[in-house]
Amino acid sequence: MKPTAISADVLFEAFRGQLRWQWLAGLGASERRFDEVAVRAARSGADLVGYLNYIHPYRVQILGEREISYLTNSASVDCLRRISRIVTLEPPVLVLADGQTAPGELVSMCERAQIPLFATTESSAFVIDVLRAYLSKHFADRSSMHGVFMDILGLGVMITGESGLGKSELGLELISRGNGLVADDVVDLFRINQATIEGRCPELLQNLLEVRGIGLLDIRAIFGETAVRRKMRLKLIVHLVRKETLERDYDRLPHEPLSQDVLGVPVRKVVVQVVAGRNIAVLVEAAVRNTILQLRGIDTYQEFMARHQRAMSQGDA
Repeated sequence: MKPTAISADVLFEAFRGQLRWQWLAGLGASERRFDEVAVRAARSGADLVGYLNYIHPYRVQILGEREISYLTNSASVDCLRRISRIVTLEPPVLVLADGQTAPGELVSMCERAQIPLFATTESSAFVIDVLRAYLSKHFADRSSMHGVFMDILGLGVMITGESGLGKSELGLELISRGNGLVADDVVDLFRINQATIEGRCPELLQNLLEVRGIGLLDIRAIFGETAVRRKMRLKLIVHLVRKETLERDYDRLPHEPLSQDVLGVPVRKVVVQVVAGRNIAVLVEAAVRNTILQLRGIDTYQEFMARHQRAMSQGDA
């Protein structure tokens, strides 16, 4: 899924409250956006913002106390040349930070070149941290997955599986046991760094769970605020299958932990057989608890294999 572009006015409105900034110049360029080639070339959204640097074009350029000093503390000809060179960087936005006063030449240049110029009293380091986090999430690799995404015992768990096996009903039972819903049916996934996938609910489906025979349930209204989550990091996929599928496609005791590639990140996976009479909610919670142990470095299967080896060695002796 291709990320939507961020225009100057969208960026300004997103942080109007947090950064308390003002729009000083370039108001006519409210639709100015990040260069698409630069976005594709960036390792992450964090690369699209930084202190004023003439060798890094196409990014949000931050002008703090040191940068303004560099631009103004010289002969007037040199000052004009340094300010004029900023145009060649083609920044989507310039941000004046540290409560600095904008040089008149900089304001004039932004008006002529139609480059949005924002100003804030916040520190330049804080502005960079805020914008890097925002852009990293926005321009991260993203996709969507069909399933029920939940917070189970503090772990982000995606429940997937064959059609008709009751994924939403399972989600409802898990919610009644004190776990939380992130999203039902469609889950938006974002790779926020090289090893982390974050899942969120599409705005249209927030707080909703669809159960066959009942219809749409507003989980927040029924169970309260603590029954829903805005987002979670994906740590485990629980895949529901029928008996014949399990026997055909999976080992009863896999020699190595299963995983599934999600946006280039391997995510732990367990397969649960669905048959009448099994308490799937209990099994899912058990799988989650076992995964938590594995994340802490405790591998029950490996410990069993080591115990088996010791027993075999003692038998031979």
